[in-house]
This record gives sequence, structure tokens and C-alpha cells, in this order.
Amino acid sequence: MSPASLDEALVAAAQGGSSEAFSRLVERHQQALRAFLRRACGNWATADDLAQETFLAAWSRIGRLRSGASVRAWLCGIGYNKHLSAMRASGRERARGARYEEDRAVVSDAAPEDRLSLEAAMADLPTEQRACVALCLAADFSHAEAAEALDMPLGTVKSHVSRGRARLLQALGVCDDAS
Repeated sequence: MSPASLDEALVAAAQGGSSEAFSRLVERHQQALRAFLRRACGNWATADDLAQETFLAAWSRIGRLRSGASVRAWLCGIGYNKHLSAMRASGRERARGARYEEDRAVVSDAAPEDRLSLEAAMADLPTEQRACVALCLAADFSHAEAAEALDMPLGTVKSHVSRGRARLLQALGVCDDAS
């Protein structure tokens, strides 16, 4: 039996629900997929993780593989898309890290006793209020984004932010001219 016809038989069996057939497909193609991903991302550990994610995705998508299509090419395509997604996520993470460092630099300009007072005042807020304040005032989330992230009604988030801000200002002994 030729390699292509063996793949076709294994794909047909896997599409019929055979995990053993899919396991044989993994055995046949994992080395090529891992080698491709190692070259594409330049990091062996990341490539191995992406290969595992690729096979998990392939198992759930095996029914979409066209008859006669190259299994190896299909797997490499899924793997490449996983690699691109990982690169985008890594870029977002680096940007978040840079923003965090910038924010931390701003906070570190404050006197140590002010930072401690702020942390203590935040700790005294009720949990939901603290979460809303942390997202809206410290992390620059809009009220709508915070409502979505915390799965709360928009009005509730607005109330928590307003009350939390007032409590923080009071605890810090700052006059609120905005009110």
C-alpha cells in the first residue's frame, strides 16, 4: 500500500471515529510537523507545544479533511496558523508588559507612604468594588469593558467605580473637587 493510500485509509477510519487510526496518523506525521514548526518558530519547546495543539485541533477537524488531500500539508497548515496566533499573542503580551512597566514607573514616582496608603485603601474596598476600580481607574478599561470582563451590569460597574473612587480619596485624605 502506498503512503498516500495508507493516509487515505487512516483518514477515513479517523473520520469514522477511530482514535487508533488518528493515532497512527500522528505517528506518521509528527516528526515532519515538529521539524517544520521548529524551523518556523526557532524554538524547540514552543514548536513541540504548537505540534500538540495542532494535533488536538486536527482531531476535532478531521471531518473537514477532503478526500485525497495531503495529511502532511493539512497538518502543517494548521500548525502554521497556530504559530501565527502564538506570535500575535506574544506581541500582545509584550505590549501589555511594556504598558505595565510604564505604569509601574509612574506609580514608583509616588512616595512610598502614598503607595502603601493606596494599597491599604484598595484592600479595604469590597471585592467587586475593588475589581471595578482596578479595571477602570488603574487599567484604563472603559466602564463597558469592565462590565463585560466582570460580567456585571454597566450601571453596577459605574456605581462601584464612583463609590470606590470616593472611598479611596477619603482614605487618602484628598479633597474631591470633581464632585
